[in-house]
Amino acid sequence: MNKSDSERIAGILSHFDYVETDVEKEADLLIVNTCSIRQLSADKAYSLLGVWGKWKKTRPELKIAICGCVAQQDKEKVRQRAPYVDLVFGTHNIYELPELIKRIENDEKVCAITNTPVVCDQNDFKIIRKESVNAWIPIIEGCNNFCTYCVVPFTRGRERSRRPEEIITEAKNIVKEGFKEITLLGQNVDSYGKDFKDENITLANLLRKLNKIEGEFRIRFVTSYPSDITDDLIDAVEECDKVCKYFHIPMQSGNSHILEEMNRHYTKAKYYEIVSKIRNRFPDVAITSDFIAGFPGETEEEFQDTLDAIDELELDYSNTAAYSPRVFTKAGKMVDKFLTEEVKYERLNRLNEKNREVCLKSNEKFIGKTLKVLVESKTVKDGKITLNGRADNNKIVHFEDTTKKIGDFVNVKINKAQTWCLYGEPVV
Repeated sequence: MNKSDSERIAGILSHFDYVETDVEKEADLLIVNTCSIRQLSADKAYSLLGVWGKWKKTRPELKIAICGCVAQQDKEKVRQRAPYVDLVFGTHNIYELPELIKRIENDEKVCAITNTPVVCDQNDFKIIRKESVNAWIPIIEGCNNFCTYCVVPFTRGRERSRRPEEIITEAKNIVKEGFKEITLLGQNVDSYGKDFKDENITLANLLRKLNKIEGEFRIRFVTSYPSDITDDLIDAVEECDKVCKYFHIPMQSGNSHILEEMNRHYTKAKYYEIVSKIRNRFPDVAITSDFIAGFPGETEEEFQDTLDAIDELELDYSNTAAYSPRVFTKAGKMVDKFLTEEVKYERLNRLNEKNREVCLKSNEKFIGKTLKVLVESKTVKDGKITLNGRADNNKIVHFEDTTKKIGDFVNVKINKAQTWCLYGEPVV
């Protein structure tokens, strides 16, 4: 989502003659787009501001801005900590940027943080996408779940869906520009449309409409909330030939008591039921997840349930993190239940080791199978050209070929598996 926001910010800036530079020290305007999901991300952002502040001492005309979730969370505190910052704008204020830039160009210090989004037709602005085969489309922003560990509802606000016609217009433009993969984004992507009165506006029906756009491309969507995955959504994934057979479904813990403490609206059994339903429908599907190690009050036995779940569910890959207390959240106030850093990171190490183990097992299942791979990049070493891409199920695949190019779809027979990737050869 942050990468997508950055592309939109670059597009808005281009409307009044700003262009991106590769030489950071020569920039007239420096913007850091921040994430506050974990404290490390926020610390990195403030560290970067500190470097830029030193540059400004010798270049007082330099303008410095911070946006994203840290800005939305800290508001005026940003300039108390970094008084040289010219502009602080939140996740809801991106489309107010033209006016905000004018103000700081007139040497005004600005903090623009609102709790309601600035409304506009997003298609009125350019989007400067990175050169790639994949393009991101945010379809819903915010979250209504208030998981006890998560700051997103406080930094991104409540769920807000974009109109389907606006999304379809953007998707058609993406395909015309030559992109081969569209990823639909949302903190809870399969909640799409719930804030509209029209019951026909759902993620499933949006996928069906996008699938009808002419051209050779494919569609992904992230991130799913387990209990929001409907039978109709699974049906739509099966019906739509352009939609990837891949689901990213964060579980966070394999223990039902901890899930309740996290305010996750499902049990371990319900999660197992969802995964089973998907796997029974799609034999080669990849299901990935997220897990937190060391949630406040988590016992060793409860953590062991997470390791067991990863095995039993045969997950293909998981994002992992040690619990990080966040301001505003309920879990952040459970100080008496906090585990030591030593315990959290020891569990994270075991979680990562389990992740490596199941990833290799998952990849080995594909040896001998043929996967359709979208070429994303190439590397040249010792005169050999290796093409790198992803299969429909998001598996990373490497193969040697001198005839194919970035953006091509290639059928590749897998002959080798490693922990994080597959190797194969093109099928003629």
